[in-house]
Amino acid sequence: MARKSVVREPDGFIVNFLYHTIPGRIILKILTKRFVSSICGKYMDSTASKWIIDGFVRKNHISMSDYEAEQYNCFNDFFTRRIKSEKRPVCNKKKAFIAPSDGLLSAYRISDDMVIPVKNSRYSVESMLRNSSLAEEYKNGICLVFRLCVNHYHRYCYVDDGVKGNNIYIPGILHTVRPIAIENTLVFTENCREYTVLETQNFGKIVQIEVGAMLVGRIKNHHQEYHFSKGEEKGMFLYGGSTIILLAKNDRISIPEYVFEATLRDEEIPVRMGERIGTGI
Repeated sequence: MARKSVVREPDGFIVNFLYHTIPGRIILKILTKRFVSSICGKYMDSTASKWIIDGFVRKNHISMSDYEAEQYNCFNDFFTRRIKSEKRPVCNKKKAFIAPSDGLLSAYRISDDMVIPVKNSRYSVESMLRNSSLAEEYKNGICLVFRLCVNHYHRYCYVDDGVKGNNIYIPGILHTVRPIAIENTLVFTENCREYTVLETQNFGKIVQIEVGAMLVGRIKNHHQEYHFSKGEEKGMFLYGGSTIILLAKNDRISIPEYVFEATLRDEEIPVRMGERIGTGI
């Protein structure tokens, strides 16, 4: 894992307007509704959205040579494009704990049931899962947050070999997952999200949560109850930025201390799907 961290980027005019002004908050109430995301999703699934692709590639400096050659019939075909396997090698060492996705990593220690401090409030694991007995198991554990931006690869994988249960969908609204929203709204307990319990061979019982974001109404997981392999594709997000949250027990994995230190400085660690970010204990 690259030791270099990045300062969270400043938010643009539109996002600041939506979250820091009264007129913006009025508009925001509409934009976060699921029906808006649904309408946007239908457009992104239509051939009429193909014209967006070239400009999106240029604006976000995406190297298309990293991806498998294919025809895109709509923007979402492009957005969920497959990367060449050699561009995302999976660290298959038994005790290597890997990133499930590309993204910007933050790490938190769960104190009792509380995690992810935001200004004067904190999330609880129970509020994210809406399952008190499951949340109880992760007291004093570790919470890893992978924030995906629009230029990241939006497919994600399993972090180990193991068995999973059914996916649990929690309905909600759809805020952006940019830091400005996380600072002003309890995004991870208000946004639509889906989680599952992963019984892994080397890291114990892990909870993986996929969180939708503004204009991302669909989280597409491939499997319900399933035997999975490390590095195997678990699912994908359709258009927009998104977030994956992993909950692990403190006595099963070790994450380098500099990751926690960077998080305290409001910095994030760039990671790629399949790379080693920690070690099994």
